Amino acid sequence: MSGQQESAMNRFVYIIPLLVLLVVGGFSVAQLANVSGGKSVDVLPSVLINREVPPFDLPPIKGRERGFSSEDLLGQVSIVNLFGSWCVACMAEHPFLMRIKEQNLVPIYGLDWREKDRDAGPRWLAKHGDPYTLIGDDPDSKAAIAFGVTGAPESFIVDQKGVIRYKQIGPITPEKWEETLWPLIQKLREES
Repeated sequence: MSGQQESAMNRFVYIIPLLVLLVVGGFSVAQLANVSGGKSVDVLPSVLINREVPPFDLPPIKGRERGFSSEDLLGQVSIVNLFGSWCVACMAEHPFLMRIKEQNLVPIYGLDWREKDRDAGPRWLAKHGDPYTLIGDDPDSKAAIAFGVTGAPESFIVDQKGVIRYKQIGPITPEKWEETLWPLIQKLREES
């Protein structure tokens, strides 16, 4: 075998794993698109849509006198927002939640999720503002599991009867608010 043929063969040996990786990656992406119906993962449905919020009762975070329970959601349309001081995407979402609160558009209830340091959530809110009507401390994911949470941030639109009507995976953006969340909140208020 000549030097050129040997060199070409060596290159071919390195290209094979790359081609296999590309094929497997392509199939994985195609499967994910098929599972989600071609939709982005932030609109995957929840099995809890149109079902009552599972019962929960959480203690308050440090600095608050009252915690947050499923009973607090009755009687008004509201947002339940799961956050954590460790969550980078929650930081991106937070200024918009503050704007919702400042405009008094809808009550926002918080689940402070998986904080290892029990002072971290209260410190984070003191620094960046507190948009929440009530906040439950959920270090062990009791309420998060009840809501079927997959990551932070996630938000749920809950109607006056305590029924989950929508699940937002990922940060609430101004576009998502205008196109989906705010129209749904207004519609649910009219239905009462």
